[in-house]
Amino acid sequence: MELAYYSDYAVRLVNTEEPARGKDSLTSIDAVRDLFGANQQAARRATDADVTRFRSVRARLRAVFEAADTGDETLSVDLLNSLLLEFPVSPQISGHTASDDRRGRDDDGRPLWHMHLADHPSNATAGFAAIAAMGLAFHLTEYGVDRLGLCEAPPCRNAYLDTSTNRSRRYCSDRCATRANVAAYRARKRLEADRSEKTGLAADTAQRSSVSGER
Repeated sequence: MELAYYSDYAVRLVNTEEPARGKDSLTSIDAVRDLFGANQQAARRATDADVTRFRSVRARLRAVFEAADTGDETLSVDLLNSLLLEFPVSPQISGHTASDDRRGRDDDGRPLWHMHLADHPSNATAGFAAIAAMGLAFHLTEYGVDRLGLCEAPPCRNAYLDTSTNRSRRYCSDRCATRANVAAYRARKRLEADRSEKTGLAADTAQRSSVSGER
């Protein structure tokens, strides 16, 4: 599993809450377990107490994205470093070695080795936070702080990782991009209509003044 994959852990956790809409899907142990995805062994460690702990980590991860979104690179890095110190991981080399499993093996049957983050948590939150923080740190240092963003389509503000070639991403999804474009189009049309109306009124006023002057 490549390190870049782990950065999505942070995005998934942050986006369980939409503050501007007053929505929060992180309300149960099942919601916590869903965040682990295919890592069911780690998910089984979750208990009811992890719901509150996950929310605390979520707030800290969102603060990293908020700092990056405002261009405060130093604060974003400092906040992420504090998470890395609190939730450490041990990098390990991993690969599939079972003779009957061809996944992760090259044409010669040799394992395709890759970096894996091994966590040694006291609880499910610590394990998830360690992976999320390390994955986000890898993305930040590899691609830049400006690749961490918050959706510009109000009131969304979901977190996203910009992987575009020209650093042009502004929205968390195609849905938000479409909604923002439609809103911008309607705003332009209203502005054009207002200008047209004002121009018409001005022309009408000028015409009346001209007729009055001729009298």
